[in-house]
Amino acid sequence: MIDVIVVGSGNAGFAAAHAAATRGRQVVLLEKADQANAFGNSYYTAGATRIAHQGLPDLLDIVDPDDRHAVTEVPAYSPEEYAADLAKVTEGRNDPALTEVLVHESGPTLRWLHSLGLRFRLMYERQSYRRADGSYLFWGGLHVGNTGGGEGLMADHFRVAQQLGVDVRFSTPVTKLLVEDGTVAGVVVDDGTDRQELRAESVILAAGGFEANPEARAEHLGADWAHAKVRGTPHNTGDLIAAALAIGAQRGGDWSSCHSVQWDAFTSQNESNRELTNRLTRQSYPIGIIVNRDGRRFVDEGADFRNYTYAKYGRDVLAQPGAVAHQIFDAKLRPMLRAEEYEMPGVSVVEADSVAELARAAGIDPDGLEHTITEFNAAIDDDKPFDPNVKDGRRSDVVPPKSNWAAMIETPPFYAYGVTCGITFTFGGVKTDTHGRVLGKDGDPIPGLFAAGEMLGGLFSGNYPGGSGLAAGAVFGRRAGALA
Repeated sequence: MIDVIVVGSGNAGFAAAHAAATRGRQVVLLEKADQANAFGNSYYTAGATRIAHQGLPDLLDIVDPDDRHAVTEVPAYSPEEYAADLAKVTEGRNDPALTEVLVHESGPTLRWLHSLGLRFRLMYERQSYRRADGSYLFWGGLHVGNTGGGEGLMADHFRVAQQLGVDVRFSTPVTKLLVEDGTVAGVVVDDGTDRQELRAESVILAAGGFEANPEARAEHLGADWAHAKVRGTPHNTGDLIAAALAIGAQRGGDWSSCHSVQWDAFTSQNESNRELTNRLTRQSYPIGIIVNRDGRRFVDEGADFRNYTYAKYGRDVLAQPGAVAHQIFDAKLRPMLRAEEYEMPGVSVVEADSVAELARAAGIDPDGLEHTITEFNAAIDDDKPFDPNVKDGRRSDVVPPKSNWAAMIETPPFYAYGVTCGITFTFGGVKTDTHGRVLGKDGDPIPGLFAAGEMLGGLFSGNYPGGSGLAAGAVFGRRAGALA
């Protein structure tokens, strides 16, 4: 008999499999997709992983060597700061017990993964700007990422799993949980032509949320969400959440909200694109402005570092006419945009030598855009210097305000990048304890059943601090695998 079945081949699933395998357990990992389309949402990420640490010296033994380290400042990021950030962005709706585990075990878990063979680096291109003296200052509490992004992360995970003897089976969709005398005793695999039962002492569910299911999105998030673009895998349709609920699992977390971002609106193949993956995001918006088709701003682009706002602004774009908006920059700001995103093949961009021409070409109301930019420029606090490495307080006192990084949009050519809403993952799932044991309706763990990753509800609500999803998947995947 199999000791442990893990369902789902993303970061959380492999972390669970590694933890169980290193204990000598016989582990079988089952994945719905074929190998060419496997590895869940994790494959589509940039690989950013939010951990608590004590600054650059504390990280040097786990990140790839880089000549820039000698001129780099990485502020310490304490567990207390991590917990405060989670509470801030979720407005206090994060589960305190899960949070306590995440913030204290994120760093040790990353070190554990590194010891197994996963590779990490400092994310210069995403989390720092080069200063005038040639040095770098990291910001926003998110400093470390996987070498090679999500693709590198999952290649490392798969390699380690093979070295540990994990039996990874692709094209193996799990449709049901086997229950005997109140204990989960295995799973049913059914590909439409062949049905079989696989028995195990423990089952760990790490099969994602329901973000790729438009009907479920419309039911739980709202009707407009049926039209959101799926950033990641098309296979996260919520089937295993439903299977767990069917045997008496409790719902956990916020089923009415999700992680969603500004996403390229008009490029062809802008869903589940395994070639471009995360490059379809548009995350340099804090230094520019975002307008709708009427030319009106509707969010504070500089409310905080991107890491604390990007996962909720997709929702705000979805609410605009046509579920479309445009990020606006001028020639001074254009060199500061992330090259991997704003210079990707087929990027949705309009360039023009005047604001009116830009508006007409982009399908924005010209009078509205000209009025917005004129008003915005006139309201900027010029007494504060522009500095994208810190919350500089350089404000434009308009409605809505821009609280930081307000720069004049005045130098041609002007640029408009079309964005829509890209959904990443849903925040609702099953309720677990801090070890990933799925809780039944009576509040007690369902024997033999664990959950990790997006399926574990309770950490996030309404918003999300960047990089905490991969961290949580690793932490609670490891915890589940340590008990299963």
